[in-house]
Amino acid sequence: MIGGLLAAGMAGTTATALAQSQARTAIAKPAAGDVHARPWAAAGGDIGIRWNTDLAADLGIRIRPASVLGTRAGDGSERFALQPFSQLRFNVVNGYAREMTGGALQARGGYTLEVRDGSIDLDGFRLVPRKVAAGAEPEFDLVGADGVAWFHVDRVMHELLDDPAALTIGSSDIMISERLARRIGAPYAAGWPIGEVQLDATVQVRGSGGARPQANYITWHGAPAPDGGIYQNDLFMRDTTLYYTRCQGCSGPNGNGQVVFTPSSTLKNNVNEGNIAATVPGDPLGTSSARWTATIPWYQKFTAPSPPYQNDQHPYLIWNMYRTNADGSIEQIGRSGVKQAYLTTNGSCLDSGDHHGHALGRGCTDTYSAGNNDYTQGLSPRSEIVPSSGLWGRCGSTFDPDCNGVMDTGPGDQYWERMVVRESQIAPTLHPGATWMYESWYLAREDINIYNSMSSRAVTPSWAGSTWNASNGSERLGPAIDRWFAQGQAPTNPRNPKLGARFERTLMTELVTEASRAKVAVKAKRLPSGLWQYHYAVMNFEFAFAEITGTNPNIRVSNSQGFDGFSLATSAGAQVSGTVFRDGDTNAGNDWQFATGANLIGWSDASGGNSLSWGVLHSFTLMSTKAPANGVATLRADGATRPRSFQVATLVPGT
Repeated sequence: MIGGLLAAGMAGTTATALAQSQARTAIAKPAAGDVHARPWAAAGGDIGIRWNTDLAADLGIRIRPASVLGTRAGDGSERFALQPFSQLRFNVVNGYAREMTGGALQARGGYTLEVRDGSIDLDGFRLVPRKVAAGAEPEFDLVGADGVAWFHVDRVMHELLDDPAALTIGSSDIMISERLARRIGAPYAAGWPIGEVQLDATVQVRGSGGARPQANYITWHGAPAPDGGIYQNDLFMRDTTLYYTRCQGCSGPNGNGQVVFTPSSTLKNNVNEGNIAATVPGDPLGTSSARWTATIPWYQKFTAPSPPYQNDQHPYLIWNMYRTNADGSIEQIGRSGVKQAYLTTNGSCLDSGDHHGHALGRGCTDTYSAGNNDYTQGLSPRSEIVPSSGLWGRCGSTFDPDCNGVMDTGPGDQYWERMVVRESQIAPTLHPGATWMYESWYLAREDINIYNSMSSRAVTPSWAGSTWNASNGSERLGPAIDRWFAQGQAPTNPRNPKLGARFERTLMTELVTEASRAKVAVKAKRLPSGLWQYHYAVMNFEFAFAEITGTNPNIRVSNSQGFDGFSLATSAGAQVSGTVFRDGDTNAGNDWQFATGANLIGWSDASGGNSLSWGVLHSFTLMSTKAPANGVATLRADGATRPRSFQVATLVPGT
């Protein structure tokens, strides 16, 4: 029984890891001349297309069936049989389809795309391999009946299955080509994901390379390493890109429609093998302190319990959007649910690659595409996850409400658990001087450094007439609150910058306790009026005050909440004015309420339903006649089953 309350991590499972880890053994090199000597071939089976019809409509594309209708699948895709005469050839290395060498797969049926100047015939569309750099992941062109590659298929989530042998693609991004973007009068949409290709092609010819990896190159977190070392989990965010996905009731900068943005996020496992080297070169957070890289489990939800935790352990992905206002305050204006990972393609690995697609090896990369992250049946509420321990409460969850271990179809539409922002929150004309950014974060169990598993990226929203666009800017590892805190402010007297230090003070403190993390940042600045302006930002990374019951794999997470109070120890309450609370939504009814006391000022969740949950940032602003002094802030969780409070060093209005 896992009982009681959990604010943060459960105890590690080092003993289990030691028992289940497998000794690393040298992999014999293939015989000379045998590498890629005999290609494989797949023919027959079916191919699926899942269009983002909302985006297509926004771009003026109408998708119509062609000669043969696709069979509607439960995931919303349309499946077409593959023509038996079409064949795809590929090379296999250690159980992975690593190189497409030729051929193509053709669908029996397809679509007609109606566009502004006519139509595009995708009847009998073909999936044709693209030429890529050596070692790169496979890419394809989606070619119409006219022989034109109207789409580019990228971020391919492929797996070579055995018994029976099949080449599968669980997800991929169908990207709009430059040619199509120009034709529809939306050149800015080139490279936008507009759907997914899925594939289940039967292997007809077995070549060299092996369909089934031996999986003898796996060592889990906590296992002993050479020279007295230890294998550790340290997952990195390599890069991420944000895309416009759909909009409901949108009319542009003066509107208030609901806009969905979705990222494509690529991760990378630590590269170290007894040494210290950069996993993400050029970034201050790009080098792991772990000398020995552990294999990270990557099992799909509802699969059989597997090592090292004897459950269906896998990483999770969340993303948030922020606006930094002209006055210097930050606001989290959008947040997603949880994307549950299910497979890794293990690209560009530095180990032997001799492991299956449900274990991420050393230096291996993997991408969860925008289309994949926009799939309703892969998304869950954050309240089902305890981030510090990496636990998912399957029992009573969206996908298993009756706790019978059988996956149910999740609820929700195309906006459920997406990152939704209002047009009024991203319109530059309504927020002059503001800037925007977003962050994306992979959560892996027992990750030794959560901050290099997330990155933030500048983004500029703009209205393009029928869609919103997100122009992606510079990216760096770490959370958005760090990036906001590092943003410099112009000195009060530009003729003498040294005076700026007298009129500006900043401080950021990390709270680490109960195996969980949060950060409290403050920027204080003296305004020309003589008042001091204080901007506070509180980011809860991992605190989830939840009840955990059950045993693996039947864990239940209930009554999860975050912080519900933020206060400052100061007797200057009478000199405080202009207080502002920001939780990122447009519902004033759930705003935290401000109150003052003899030696205390602060905000609290009076409504009782808007706590500062994990992965969420709230910000607070106040004005005071008093200059900043070193002081203490208190974060409270009064509504938790077992209330608790935490003190953090910060700046407060002095006496």
